[in-house]
Amino acid sequence: MAISVYSCGYLGIESYIVEIETDISNGLPVFNIVGMGDLAILESKERIRSCFKNIGLDFPVKRVLVNLSPADIKKKGSSFDLGIFLGILSNIGKIRNIENFKNYLILGEISLNGEVKSVKGAINATILAKEKGIRGVIIPYENYDEACLISGVEIVPVSRIEEAVSFLNGKISLDELHKSMKEKMNLKKNEKSKKNREEKNVVDFSDVKGQFLAKRAMEIAAAGGHNIFLMGDPGSGKSMLAKRFVTILPEMSEKEIIETTKIYSISGMLSPDKPVITERPFRAPHHSATQTALVGGAIRAGEITLALNGVFFMDELGEFGTRTLETLRQPLEDGSVTISRANLIVNYPVNNIMIAASNPTPGGFFQDDPQCKDSLRDIKNYQKKFSGPLLDRIDLYVEMRRLKKEEIFSECESESSETVKERVIKAREIQKKRFNEDFLNGKMSRKQISEYCKIDSETKKVLERAIDELKLSVRAYDKILKVSRTIADLEGSKNIKTEHLLEALNYRKKY
Repeated sequence: MAISVYSCGYLGIESYIVEIETDISNGLPVFNIVGMGDLAILESKERIRSCFKNIGLDFPVKRVLVNLSPADIKKKGSSFDLGIFLGILSNIGKIRNIENFKNYLILGEISLNGEVKSVKGAINATILAKEKGIRGVIIPYENYDEACLISGVEIVPVSRIEEAVSFLNGKISLDELHKSMKEKMNLKKNEKSKKNREEKNVVDFSDVKGQFLAKRAMEIAAAGGHNIFLMGDPGSGKSMLAKRFVTILPEMSEKEIIETTKIYSISGMLSPDKPVITERPFRAPHHSATQTALVGGAIRAGEITLALNGVFFMDELGEFGTRTLETLRQPLEDGSVTISRANLIVNYPVNNIMIAASNPTPGGFFQDDPQCKDSLRDIKNYQKKFSGPLLDRIDLYVEMRRLKKEEIFSECESESSETVKERVIKAREIQKKRFNEDFLNGKMSRKQISEYCKIDSETKKVLERAIDELKLSVRAYDKILKVSRTIADLEGSKNIKTEHLLEALNYRKKY
């Protein structure tokens, strides 16, 4: 009789239930796994055979067939090991309460000696169980921290196959498993603390001397969720500011922690040291990164998705390939990436603040600097890489010049990240009340701009004059109003005033 065990498969970050059907019948001794499994799944046959021997059990000398349903979807990974193993055990009578299989999704890679190892996507499986009304999940104990972010689902952590069997047979309770898991985790934490006592290198906005205009623009970007472009001389502090940007962002909400942990879990980027993503990601891909590395592929998410609810830093933007940069246009506009393949369509979310940094010329210096030796042709070819459609996705533009010697030797300390962060949090609270959700000014639609960015007649005259003299497009007009709204929120002003508009105009694209 075929016995069904339930597990979980993934298409991008979307999860679906996989039914593991196990049947043992008379015939020539053979062990087959069907259902479009990848190499890791096919190799699980050898892990399972060896594990049977090493835990003191005899592998059935019969025809063993395992089917992974739905059979028309490609499945990958080693997370089906535990489900297949338990399915075979139930067929030979080692697990009697087979009705219990309907209540749990089972995930886990098995070692040759019976240990259950961590897998990708445990939090995604837990969410799926909750959505489908399944009681709980049986997972490796190393995945417990990420899975328990989801409430209303029974989390069963196991470290060995024997524990999973005892639980399903009712010989060990959930409380006993939790107690055993905590003892193992405390032991590991103590071992790690002995090995690693290095203090974290704390960075702060006050480390950057001068550049008050750039710091102000960073504060506005953090408050309203605006993308920002830093154009400046070598050594002017572009990278320093970008790396300290996360220090002025609010702490992650529970919803953001779950969203980001989902991405890192399915990408296999969680570790025992960091089982849950509680700090905003900062992703800074090298300029040699490929298009697939930036936007993602059928197998894993790209850098722009891994920066979910955090910062996506594109340093040395002019060194990236033109085609590579153009792949970012749609994700930045739509807030998602759609990867289309012959038999597969995968969607990845995109929700971050992009910081782009570049030198103004190939040599690094502004055109009016005596040190600039580049020809006009070289400069134009260099800046052609920053296409208009890509730059239209950026709200704030700042030029950063080298510090004067007075600024370099100045002992005057700048504002700390904590001080700036307090203002950012207050501005975001205003936006939360305005939109009745966690929504930022930088994401406003045309309709929302008309509703929330109203200006008085005097301010309107200033804007009309700016449109005429600066030849502003409709898109530029929208961006200026969005930035003005954020500046007003930072000042605690209900309405956009002339001074807010003038400051926003100062951050427009000037080339």
